[in-house]
Amino acid sequence: MDPSAQTEFHLVDAFTDRAFAGNPAGVVVLDQPADAAWMQQVAAELKHSETAFVVNTGEGAKPLRWFTPTSEVSLCGHATIAVTQVLGGHQVYDTLSGQLTCTKADGWIEMDFPADPPVETGEDLSHILKAPAKFTGRARENLFAVLDSAEAVREAEPDLDALRATWTGRLVITAPGDDFVSRFFGPGVGVDEDPVTGSAHCSLAPYWARQLGKTTLVGHQVSARGGTVRTEVRDDRVLLRGQAVTVASGELYV
Repeated sequence: MDPSAQTEFHLVDAFTDRAFAGNPAGVVVLDQPADAAWMQQVAAELKHSETAFVVNTGEGAKPLRWFTPTSEVSLCGHATIAVTQVLGGHQVYDTLSGQLTCTKADGWIEMDFPADPPVETGEDLSHILKAPAKFTGRARENLFAVLDSAEAVREAEPDLDALRATWTGRLVITAPGDDFVSRFFGPGVGVDEDPVTGSAHCSLAPYWARQLGKTTLVGHQVSARGGTVRTEVRDDRVLLRGQAVTVASGELYV
């Protein structure tokens, strides 16, 4: 990256139809690939749960990477919504999770992501949750726990130090709601609680589709900011639909 270059930057609130709700993400639009160390420094400076870096090439799939303040992640839904909010139209991204397609139309953004159904493990997470769990398991990168009620999910105060010391230090908790509610904690990747987590719904949607006997569901992530994710399970894929609001745009000077 040329340190004298000016680089396009946006702040987008994802999975919401109004500013200052949902999940904020940084979007850095590049005209060529950037050094990973530089991207990590930018993400640490911006301090959002994820900052997306997309190479806006003219043809073919656009390279897309996501960084938390402390590390690169292999999949991020809300920052992908944010990128598509900025670029518009139909986009294909080349990512660590393979090629992902996204389309912006009629005020909604639809993402086609790989399904990641949790596998039951039955492990005891009571020292983290400080509450009973009806189901515990693991998805590709996250611990997964089903609590007794939506109220239990809203009121949960997991032990983040204990969670940080586990496997990947990442946990999805969920319970029935209108369809289902959830929260996501990721101290292992520098995100104590993520306001709305698209990638977690790649696990939530298949789990609740089996439990509720339907493939189209609405998830509410009941963090302080809150957000809504519409989901549809199609075999080994999950369609995630959300709205987004661009809050600010400018340039990076480093």
